[in-house]
Amino acid sequence: MALRHLLPHFPLLHSSHYIKLAPRIRSPSLKKCFSISAMASSPVRKVLVPIANGTEPMEAVITIDVLRRAGADVTVASVEKQLRVDACHDVKIVADGLITDCAESVFDLISLPGGLPGATTLKDCKVLESLVKKQAADGRPYAAICAAPAVALGSWGLLKGLKATCYPSFMEQLRSSATAVELRVQQDGKVVTSRGPGTAMEYSIALVELLYGKEKADEVYGPLVMRSNHGDEYTILELNPMEWTFNNCPKILVPIANGTEEMEAIMIIDVLRWANANVVVASVEDKLEIVASRKVKLVADILLDEAVELSYDLIVLPGGLGGAQKFAESEKLVNLLKKQRESNRPYGAICASPALVLEPNGLLKGKKATAFPAMCNKLSDQSEVENRVVVDGNLITSRGPGTSLEFSLAIVEKFFGRNKALDLARTLLFTHP
Repeated sequence: MALRHLLPHFPLLHSSHYIKLAPRIRSPSLKKCFSISAMASSPVRKVLVPIANGTEPMEAVITIDVLRRAGADVTVASVEKQLRVDACHDVKIVADGLITDCAESVFDLISLPGGLPGATTLKDCKVLESLVKKQAADGRPYAAICAAPAVALGSWGLLKGLKATCYPSFMEQLRSSATAVELRVQQDGKVVTSRGPGTAMEYSIALVELLYGKEKADEVYGPLVMRSNHGDEYTILELNPMEWTFNNCPKILVPIANGTEEMEAIMIIDVLRWANANVVVASVEDKLEIVASRKVKLVADILLDEAVELSYDLIVLPGGLGGAQKFAESEKLVNLLKKQRESNRPYGAICASPALVLEPNGLLKGKKATAFPAMCNKLSDQSEVENRVVVDGNLITSRGPGTSLEFSLAIVEKFFGRNKALDLARTLLFTHP
């Protein structure tokens, strides 16, 4: 793998891939975009994110997480008959309530994730349709990503006369109900649409700006460690290259705990399952359901007690301060990681976990690594911490939520090759199709 230096970070909202009818002209090509002010400030904004069986988990969880970081009161509502939904790739999410509980509520924003059959289920939900139509009639913001702009909003007639975007394979359907544009994020008035999992973070930041203004959007944007060159190929630093091997299908352990960063966990699990890896999600708590750092409830496949009896081609730790501390306190998990290193099998971590789990247990000894920027001073070797993804032999580390897709794609690359990783990156719309 080639080493290429990454571009410095610039605020997301200056990206040429993001077009908004905004207070500022962002480039000469945007002279026809006129202004809409961000909504008047308010202590809390109420947001509804409906989910269903078959919802794309990255699109749902990233939106929820980013909006909660901005201080929004986000209600995750199941349109199924039960709180738990089985999202795409067997990701299990527990909603805060049922959509029927929200029927009489008023929201400052309603945001629909995509995924199939999730988007179709959202479209067929009469309570949700009524809520979003009332949202539109009252002039309040609504938004959708991936399949949902065409499948739901377009079918309900809520994109008429508006510019909108969606997942590429739904663009033809979108053209029958909106002015379709091939942009990563499109805002027209108080309606925001976006393309897919790989644009979900950009989309979510656009929603923060719509609700709270640019200053708050920039405040939320910074700690995410997002890249500025949206749509370009991802880059990694690889040192001491070695082949990562597996039999038949790579078996990957992803531990989760109360306080785990849900965006990081979900992107790792989802991307690796997209690549057809056998991902085992194990709770280090005493029950399968955990409450992640931004209060998203996730359900693991097994408990760590059962997981430690198995062997893995890779063990990879998501971050989140509380979750990383729980990992560090788990003697069973630390011992499993040490055995992984001793047997020269791959292991990795992102965000707080390299500094709080790997470093104190000697698992970075003789290795180059990176971590969340505020945690890098805990690493004994800080020579490569500015890189977004660092692979050193059988170790892979990364920086935070905004590097999670690159981190996950780098794992795909190590197991399956760069061509498959780039194909997946394009499918996810993380890089240009």
